[in-house]
Order: sequence, then C-alpha cells, then structure tokens
Amino acid sequence: VVQVVESGGGSVQAGGSLRLSCVVPGYNYCNVMSWYRQGPGKERNFVSSITRFGLPSTAPLVKGRFTISQDNAKNSVNLQMNSLKFEDTAMYYCKATGCERSGVFEPGEKWGQGTQVTVSS
Repeated sequence: VVQVVESGGGSVQAGGSLRLSCVVPGYNYCNVMSWYRQGPGKERNFVSSITRFGLPSTAPLVKGRFTISQDNAKNSVNLQMNSLKFEDTAMYYCKATGCERSGVFEPGEKWGQGTQVTVSS
C-alpha cells in the first residue's frame, strides 16, 4: 500500500523551476513532512521540512532557491524549486513522520517512492 505519493518531477534546463508535491492519502495530519534527495552514487540528504504548524527548515545548499509550503486541508506539501542547477539533479523523496488517521497515531516514518528531477546544464 503506497502511503506517500510524490509528483511533479521532470527535466528542466539550468535556471528553470519545478514544483514537487507530496500527499499522504487517508491521513488527517502528519507532524513533519520532509523532502530528501539522492543524486547518482550519493547518499540521501535532507532538503527541507515543515511541521504540522508551519515551521519550515531548509538545507543551506538550497536555501533561497527552494521553498516548502503546506496545505493542511489536503495533508500535502509542496516544494517550489527555482534557479535549478545541474547539481540539483537527483531523485527526490518525501517523508512523512508521525501521522494520524481514524484516531490512531503512527509515530514512525513513511517514505514515498521518489520523483526524478533532472537539470541539464
């Protein structure tokens, strides 16, 4: 059962923009929703996160270019990526932490399957 669904990846030229979205169907809320990325042959690294109450955190490498936002009504988050660089090329993963549905709180992490972002120089 897929619990975290990402969308919005694609190919873009350097300097362009993409908007990623992540939804967690069936859950009323998640305490933290985060984006990570993993480039070819690299480790998975933190990109940005936002708490249920709207407190964001963004990695220095992308700060000023990437903006995270949320839609609590849909239990979804977006990652607006501007001024994309070749080195932003990676698989982008959404992680949902501490989610509740039907009165049951699930404290663990849920990962999506990723969405590919490719930036050509």
